[in-house]
Amino acid sequence: MNPSLSAAATHRLSRNPARISRLYAWAVFALTFGLMLSDYLSRQVIGAVIPFLKLEWGLLDSQLGMLVSVVALVVGVLTVPISLIADRCGRVKSITVMAFVWCLATVACGLAQSYGQLLWARAFVGLGEAAYGAAGAALLAHVFPARQRAAVMGAFLSAGLFGSVLGVVLGGAVAAQSGWRTAFFVVGAPGLLLALIYPFVVRDYKTVALTPEGEGSTAPERLRFARIAREVFAARSSNFAYLASGLQMAMPAMLIAWLPTYFVRFHGMDMKKAALMTGVAVLVSGLGMIFGGGLADRLSAGHPRRRALVPALYSVLTAVFLIAAFALPTGPLGLGLIFLGALFAAAQGGCSVALACDVTHPGVRATVTATMTLANNLLGLAPGPIIVGVLSDSFGLKFALTLTPVLALAAAVFFVLASSTYQRDSTRHFIGGAQRA
Repeated sequence: MNPSLSAAATHRLSRNPARISRLYAWAVFALTFGLMLSDYLSRQVIGAVIPFLKLEWGLLDSQLGMLVSVVALVVGVLTVPISLIADRCGRVKSITVMAFVWCLATVACGLAQSYGQLLWARAFVGLGEAAYGAAGAALLAHVFPARQRAAVMGAFLSAGLFGSVLGVVLGGAVAAQSGWRTAFFVVGAPGLLLALIYPFVVRDYKTVALTPEGEGSTAPERLRFARIAREVFAARSSNFAYLASGLQMAMPAMLIAWLPTYFVRFHGMDMKKAALMTGVAVLVSGLGMIFGGGLADRLSAGHPRRRALVPALYSVLTAVFLIAAFALPTGPLGLGLIFLGALFAAAQGGCSVALACDVTHPGVRATVTATMTLANNLLGLAPGPIIVGVLSDSFGLKFALTLTPVLALAAAVFFVLASSTYQRDSTRHFIGGAQRA
């Protein structure tokens, strides 16, 4: 385990980033963002090569679906355990190892000679990616001041959306030109270069030991699981943020999964145009995530409660625009409202991660971010498309898409609840550290 700082010392460092140069901070961001792109390129390229795999190997659709799902399954199961390892052993070393694993596994996908080999390679892609977002976010939370944190987190997380679009578009173009194996090579190889550079540029912060509360002691305490769990869930505002973010993430998941079908059925588009329009909607969501975090930082400066109230507003706007878009007769107005809804659908992403980092101990930030990732997957990304499908079977797709955005209104309620205790929670470690110093 790395040498530890006291909570008070690390809090002063995180609140006073003057010793970290702006050039270094943005260099860290550029490399971490680049690896996030590589992460999602490796994850989503499979969608572009599925037709080629079916043609060459004669696979069943269920087998092809498992090639997609196995990554999400491994990520969901291992996010928290690997994030705990990253918090204990160091973020930079963990990120470097993870990047090598998912990039080499992606290259191995292109070398697979059977379905079983390809399935195992895809599982290792998930193993490498399991905690990257959490560890990367923890590093960014350290090198950027709190006033910029939501904007930086939003920009970082948006790489997942941009990487998803690039994975499908680039993978499809390469597979059509040079074969599906080459698509895996082209997507996986560039990340290896970033993984090589990363540890030579990025400096880790010391793993922060937790100190016993209420004992007036500055002696560090090892990061034990029970203590970490208490810290991760100690702040009410972060607990409400986990729920809010999870529910809100059902919105981009719903749009990505069902917009192509909706455009074909109700707007009369062919599949190529429907896929392109969906890609535009995903890009709009990525832009919303970037600028949504920056706007939240500006609006909450000097007004702590707005740290959670601004994402609550994003959730309300998402619900209003999407409900109206799908309730209206199909036409240009409804189409425009879909894109407006997409703009706000993921805008809270950086805000939620920043809020959770603000109110929890610096020593468990990777685990906190992993917990947010887990909530996003379990509450939104996984069930969102399924809810639409179930409702569609009974009432039709248009009605399902009109009703499901109600989940965004529920997310807004939880964000408002988070705002009520955010200010108190965000000063908890500072006050304790000051008293112990």
